[in-house]
Amino acid sequence: MILRSVRVETRKWPADPHWAFDAIWLGADAHGIWVGVPKGTLLAKPSRAFTATADHVVLIPHDDWWLGTFYGTDTERPFDVYVDITTPAEWVHDDLVITVDLDLDVARRPGGMPFVDDEDEFVEHQVSLGYPPDVINSAEVTTAKVLAAVEQSQGPFGGVHLDWLTRLRHKLNRH
Repeated sequence: MILRSVRVETRKWPADPHWAFDAIWLGADAHGIWVGVPKGTLLAKPSRAFTATADHVVLIPHDDWWLGTFYGTDTERPFDVYVDITTPAEWVHDDLVITVDLDLDVARRPGGMPFVDDEDEFVEHQVSLGYPPDVINSAEVTTAKVLAAVEQSQGPFGGVHLDWLTRLRHKLNRH
């Protein structure tokens, strides 16, 4: 089976390199485009790199201000869900998507409660990187919406990712 690769690149405002990784195209649904990241995949930014400790899937919404990473029940998973608040994703071509990370993250560790991370970095970067007021507002509104959806297991945060994880493992012949 030929696997379709997708490069996911995030930037820091306005266009500095940040995290980047290769993923496997899984498909699309009403929530967006789903890509898979197998355990062992290299995730890197200019100052740091690591390999994925567990299979996971990433949801690239059709037109929203976030990028979501979802894990299954693997004991090596660092989170259940980790959502980067970003500018809407831009598909440069079929196998490259770019978005700008806006610091704020909504996350839930295994067995824990959802929380917002990097609020201090967001406040600092509003000044040092010059976020425009509309970007600040969109990031704040999106963070509140995503936090509520994760807390209430709504929309794509209600478990739909498990089917996409299964699809990833089938493509990798790991059932």
